[in-house]
Amino acid sequence: MRPVSRYVRTVDDVLDLLDGLFPVTADRWTPAGGADFWDQYYADRDRPVPFFVNKPDEHLAQYVESGLLAPGRVLDLGCGPGRNAVFLASRGFRVDAVDLSPDAIAWTGDRAREAAAEVGLHCGDAFRLTRDDLAGPYDLVVDSGFFHHLPPHRRISYLQMLDRVLAVGGHLVLAAFAAWAPGSGSPVPDAKLYREGKLYGGLAYTPQDLRWIFGGLTEVEVRALREQPADSPYYGPPFLLGGLFRREEGPLLDR
Repeated sequence: MRPVSRYVRTVDDVLDLLDGLFPVTADRWTPAGGADFWDQYYADRDRPVPFFVNKPDEHLAQYVESGLLAPGRVLDLGCGPGRNAVFLASRGFRVDAVDLSPDAIAWTGDRAREAAAEVGLHCGDAFRLTRDDLAGPYDLVVDSGFFHHLPPHRRISYLQMLDRVLAVGGHLVLAAFAAWAPGSGSPVPDAKLYREGKLYGGLAYTPQDLRWIFGGLTEVEVRALREQPADSPYYGPPFLLGGLFRREEGPLLDR
């Protein structure tokens, strides 16, 4: 039987312990707090939220339409209302879309049906799902807004997940809050987040941050998303930092 007070024995035990240093009101990443938060967020589909638009990220669309990313198997992390999942499925990719929120999954399903596109819908914790049901390998992992809501210690879980599911030769396409954009995400250093018990609605990153964190992958491109005119079919807010990384042979984490 697991002890009550001296239970820390594994890395997962440490990560779970660190989760508890943040109040449930800051939780955007676990079923305990994140599911309710995101359900409330997505409940009103008419809210004027920028990423509610039914348009894919402009850098992802560019990579697909230029042929840099060929159709294959895709994992969309924190799919939200399905902007990127439906775009990819409509272009021949086999997409598994994951979100904590049942409302987000329902919205993605509605958009997929409207587009006559087939998307695999999975509601739950991406870290747990990718240990079992969604084991990969995936040719492409897409993340537009999942990574920047993780506390620092869950970057370990994220890299472990990529190590499990991303195929050699596969790509990660990321969009995260940019450190140079006021109000889009917090630039507070990692250690201070734990002292304050806050995540400030999301963490902001510099290009150097992403290069360091994803140093086990090969950088193809890191840049700000390009702002789009209102009639553009793409989504490109400059407060997001985009990254394209490729996996080579070998583990992604230092052992």
